[in-house]
Amino acid sequence: MNKKSFAAIAFACTALLGITMTGCQKKTNNDTTTDTDTAAVVKNTFDADSAWQFCDKQCAFGPRTMNSEAHEQCKQWIIAKFQQYGCETIEQKADLKGYDGTILKSTNIIARTKGDPDKPRIIICAHWDSRPWADNDPDSTNWRKPVMAANDGASGVAVMLELARIIQADTTLQVGVDFICFDAEDWGTPQWLNRTEDESWALGSKYWAQNETYPKQFAAQYGILLDMVGGENARFYQEGVSRYYAQHIIDKVWNAARIAGFSDYFPNEEGGTINDDHLPMNQFAKIPTIDIIPFYADNKQSSFGSTWHTISDDMKHIDKNTLKAVGQTLLQLLYTE
Repeated sequence: MNKKSFAAIAFACTALLGITMTGCQKKTNNDTTTDTDTAAVVKNTFDADSAWQFCDKQCAFGPRTMNSEAHEQCKQWIIAKFQQYGCETIEQKADLKGYDGTILKSTNIIARTKGDPDKPRIIICAHWDSRPWADNDPDSTNWRKPVMAANDGASGVAVMLELARIIQADTTLQVGVDFICFDAEDWGTPQWLNRTEDESWALGSKYWAQNETYPKQFAAQYGILLDMVGGENARFYQEGVSRYYAQHIIDKVWNAARIAGFSDYFPNEEGGTINDDHLPMNQFAKIPTIDIIPFYADNKQSSFGSTWHTISDDMKHIDKNTLKAVGQTLLQLLYTE
């Protein structure tokens, strides 16, 4: 996805959606009562230490850039972990063309919890590839170095793996979960080319949304995208595309965060608008999907935080408290559906 800035993305998505979207800080009018309003705090506990280790293991392979050995090794590890936690896995392979004509050997990893096929299903997803260029680094000599992507990639997969581990141990869940690791998300046009919005981002999710690998009758009711969910001092505002397509899902998630005790991490305020993996899910797959993504309103370097697309996106800047806030919120949601 092109995460240059929320302001830049707003214009592109306005054209896509045919609506006007505003920036951050506007208070929402959320008077909708949902099932989670009266739900008790769930007994399941999200283990942030375990999620941190899952994140660290991905980074131990090195940057998971497209067509690299680290990418292949990490793919096999992710698949094995989901299988260890009782999930049926599907590899959706595709040769996708990058902005520069490079053929990207892409694999979307789909891991489905087992159980009653008649249960409603929910998608939780994140991208697992790494940005090949640290093109937002304050030091221009680093621009052509790969990004470790501890937060911008590994953190979302880590949260999903920890959720899969917990779900396997507790069979009381009344919904099925499809975990999707999207590939080829971060091969978008480098900033040094000074191009405006293009279609070079989120290639894996676009392919998935137009080529789903299981019958429509088993499609999920809604989706939740996790993007950069392990950063320091993160706050997750309500993103614009999510509000346009799936305000009712935002209501569910933000209510779950409140009940779980993490409303400070999920302000009841509008964020910016971004073209991310959730856009093709909404547009092409017609699955209402939201994006849990941080917004750093006062950060001069990037609205996505100081480590975004820099060589500093490493394990030193992963915060277990943020992983806990997102993971426990999702457990609260899943186990009260």
